Amino acid sequence: MSTATFTSADAIHIVRAETGAALQALADTEPGAIDALADAVLDADRVFLLGAGRSGLALRMTAMRLMHLGLTVFVVGDTTTPAIEQGDLLLTATGSGTTTGIVRAATTAREVGATVVAITTAPGSPVAERSQLVVAVPAAGKLDRSGTASVQYAGSLFEQTVMLLGDALFHALWQRSGASADELWPRHSNLE
Repeated sequence: MSTATFTSADAIHIVRAETGAALQALADTEPGAIDALADAVLDADRVFLLGAGRSGLALRMTAMRLMHLGLTVFVVGDTTTPAIEQGDLLLTATGSGTTTGIVRAATTAREVGATVVAITTAPGSPVAERSQLVVAVPAAGKLDRSGTASVQYAGSLFEQTVMLLGDALFHALWQRSGASADELWPRHSNLE
């Protein structure tokens, strides 16, 4: 297809196909890891979420949904985020697994006895090495411009998958809770 005839509908089809394939691959190859992630969230005293850039934005959406479940959740970097402690969970998202601030936070979390989970494209990365659980997303890293793992720009497929994985995690936890949507709704922000 020539670039002159490429349409927005073509782009939507690409995003849908790539995210669908990535999520299906996670469901097929990482079901135990995804269930273990849900268990880790439920077992934690508090959940801290950390990602940089677009990955961080995707995790902020997950943080909001976990709060709707009644969990104690913090986004690392917000001014009201307390110190992480033993019994807490640090959930990170970093495609490369090398983002300096995330590696440093994972190191600190491990040192105090918190559990660390990495969502990454690089299961052998420094963040993954510091994590008790790794969810390996089959997506291109942001520096991969080969078009092999994804034809989208930079880490787009990874970031999209992080967001959708967060929603799937929330949905699984919500179903486990047995709570109704009406029971969750009062926790939704009323300061909008």
